[in-house]
Amino acid sequence: MSAVILKKHETIITRLDIPSTYKDNQFKGTDEEWKQCITSSNTLYVGNLSFYTTEEQIYEIFSKCGEIKRIIMGLDRLKKTPCGFCFVEYYTAEFAYNCVKYINGTKLDDRMIRTDLDPGFKEGRQFGRGKSGGQVRDEHREEYDKDRGGWGHIKARYEKDRELGMNKYEPIQHIPTGASSNINSRLGAKKRGYDSSDDENTAKRQKGDLQELSEPISNDNEDSPVNPTSTAEPNEEATMDFNDE
Repeated sequence: MSAVILKKHETIITRLDIPSTYKDNQFKGTDEEWKQCITSSNTLYVGNLSFYTTEEQIYEIFSKCGEIKRIIMGLDRLKKTPCGFCFVEYYTAEFAYNCVKYINGTKLDDRMIRTDLDPGFKEGRQFGRGKSGGQVRDEHREEYDKDRGGWGHIKARYEKDRELGMNKYEPIQHIPTGASSNINSRLGAKKRGYDSSDDENTAKRQKGDLQELSEPISNDNEDSPVNPTSTAEPNEEATMDFNDE
């Protein structure tokens, strides 16, 4: 087994404090101003939380990096229930930076959480900005996530409409009494051009054939032997008188 030789300052451990792409969409300054704000910030934005993660759980893990000033839980704007993010304020920027280095990408409630430096909490930012009241990311989520409310809002609405459509066209399970015989009589008489009078005509033809078969056959046009019991007079020319000698 060959050994891995590392150069000076190299490590096989991936750094957690990698440059972040996180940025508040409502930040009105430039990108440079944003970078200056987060450089000295003592506030963290924490994302990808389960809806069921509590403030106590967050405090337990994040307090390992320094003393926490306060935790602001993200809430659904309409329901006022947790919706998967929070803000953590430390007393110093050093504590916040340590948290990014050591906790970013770790698991909480079996979910990989994300920590990013934030310019600072302002009232109103604790509420979700999605149309449904939650986070925007959950508006367009296609996959099912049991820890974040199930389907995304748009997908959930689609599934609901599809279910209503299936119920609307549900097959008839019960046919009222008398309806089946009425339907069958209509369909039977008209199926593929069928007419019930055909049966009557067929029956008449069959009856006529049977009557013809039951009558005796006439031999008027054929030669037939003479009936020995016939009473007709014999031919005079053929008659012989046995008394004339």
